[in-house]
Amino acid sequence: MTTIYFIRHAEPDYTNHSDAERPLTQKGLEDSKLVTTYLSDQDIDMVFSSPYKRAVDTIRHFADLYNHPIVIVDSFRERKIDSCWIEDYTKFSEMQWVNFDYKLTDGESLREVQNRNIEALLDVLRKYKDRSIVIGSHGTALSTVIHYYDTTFGFAEFQKIRNVMPWIVKFTFDDVKFIGIEKIDVWRSKSCL
Repeated sequence: MTTIYFIRHAEPDYTNHSDAERPLTQKGLEDSKLVTTYLSDQDIDMVFSSPYKRAVDTIRHFADLYNHPIVIVDSFRERKIDSCWIEDYTKFSEMQWVNFDYKLTDGESLREVQNRNIEALLDVLRKYKDRSIVIGSHGTALSTVIHYYDTTFGFAEFQKIRNVMPWIVKFTFDDVKFIGIEKIDVWRSKSCL
């Protein structure tokens, strides 16, 4: 069995509009230690991450403490919305969940985000069978992965986790065959949502 722990990043500093360079807030840095606490007894073998700073920094404390290099996988990055800042994020998100192919001129559809994240996940599953693996991720990217395996996860469920940061979702696979999913509340270290 292969276990994948997708880690949605902790609270980011939204005053920085650069998606790739947006750091965590001080609260986010402190909350990332909750991730370390949860993962500390999970016998993790490898750590991967989106290249975005907030995703890397959320798992950095754990990786450093347990001497795991963080392997950057560009395909685990967050969805590109557009080249400009979106003011009505909720309306935009709802339009994307209603139509998985909807996107702005310079952005990505949820289907495109899902396809590249699933392709990267399957690559990890094929190369690192029977391991316990951490993947630093993002709210939308992770939600499209959940939706791939559980199509009942849609806009309403996405809205419920919108402000849940950090968030851990544990996937279990037999080779590349999906077995199950568990959503982890890092404040209580038990299933939630």
